[in-house]
Amino acid sequence: MNTGFSVRHKAVRKGSARSPGRLPAVVIGAGPYGLATAAWLSAAGTPRRVFGEPMECWYANMPAGMYLKSVPAASSISAPESGYRLEDFRTARGRGPVGDRYPIPVEEMVDYGRWFQERRLPELEREKVRSVGHVDGLFAVTLDSGEEFLAEKVVMATGQVPFAHEPPELTGALPGELVSHTSRHRDLSLFSGQRVAVLGAGQSALESAALLHEAGALPTVIARAESVAFGTPPDTDRPCDRPRAVRIAKPGSPLGPGWSLLACSRGGGAVRRLPQGVRLRLLHDVLGPSGGWWLRQRVDDRVPVLCGCTVRSVGAEDGTVRLEVEVEGTGAGARTKALRADHLLLATGYRVDIDRLGLLAPELRRETRTFHGAPRLSAGFESSVPGLYFTGLAAAPTFGPVLRFVAGTGFAARRLARSVAAGTRTRP
Repeated sequence: MNTGFSVRHKAVRKGSARSPGRLPAVVIGAGPYGLATAAWLSAAGTPRRVFGEPMECWYANMPAGMYLKSVPAASSISAPESGYRLEDFRTARGRGPVGDRYPIPVEEMVDYGRWFQERRLPELEREKVRSVGHVDGLFAVTLDSGEEFLAEKVVMATGQVPFAHEPPELTGALPGELVSHTSRHRDLSLFSGQRVAVLGAGQSALESAALLHEAGALPTVIARAESVAFGTPPDTDRPCDRPRAVRIAKPGSPLGPGWSLLACSRGGGAVRRLPQGVRLRLLHDVLGPSGGWWLRQRVDDRVPVLCGCTVRSVGAEDGTVRLEVEVEGTGAGARTKALRADHLLLATGYRVDIDRLGLLAPELRRETRTFHGAPRLSAGFESSVPGLYFTGLAAAPTFGPVLRFVAGTGFAARRLARSVAAGTRTRP
């Protein structure tokens, strides 16, 4: 296919047997999954370029004051060598060891990711990729600077922000200044003094509501669930300190205690072999909507929470949001309540849909086989387009919920790097 693409890029490396301007691999994204993938590709001896701002999503799209749900032992970015774990970062910064009862501030996670990048991937190029096209079996990559080059393989590690789910029936009925997704906000203090309706029942909704309250706003959580749930505080700082009987009944895992969580955290390869419907249910039901254990005291008796509610309609009225909410049952037994807010904040999660990845050329998106918008992936994370790989949240519908957390970087990066290095072209 002739796209008119011209290559103005330097050769890959001196001594490379490949043609000038043709790079073996490109990693797009510098969050935990992009950093881990690049590190493992390096260890496999695969020449690659890595693009992105380190931990950009974590810094720009997560609210200041947020804490991670995952425990410190499950929050390390994978590297093929020792010395790059979260505990190594804390030691290097003169901080003491921490256990499961230590909630990690997002600011600490950002600092850790940048430290990982500086030590392990100093060659990272802090430049955005403008577009990726398909040219005669290769990938035509264009940077924001205008630089163009060809790559044999591309790894998409673009994080979760492109997949922010904003129900069109809500966003389409309101002007942009009255509705937004939680991923758009770094600083929730801008809502100080305002009434904010927070839609959702999970960590994002409950933590956003707590932060809004602490910033002087007046949040109200609206949830379809009959009640909101919070995690249980860990009994000990280390899983091995739990009584043996408890460890047998609920073994520890990177995702939390319990046999189902252990299976999901260690069995990504097995999850991929399950029927498509089962995988999607696992992704939705395992670690379903809930708040961290440390959130309960910041929400209970501080933030109004309306449970069992379904938003039937929204509209703008006198510069505010008017919501019609159905409560207490369905059909004839339901009643409708009108609510007013200055802003509607959507904590409605993320849904993988590669059509949302605008940097992929339309023809490339069409060539990629999907299910419910998610790419179908081989055991090595390769899509139906030879040489095009997806990792992180985009791979979670294939490999399960562990890919929603930093704990999944080891499983993903090792497999993906082996596949790229071996030139695997196994079809999904």
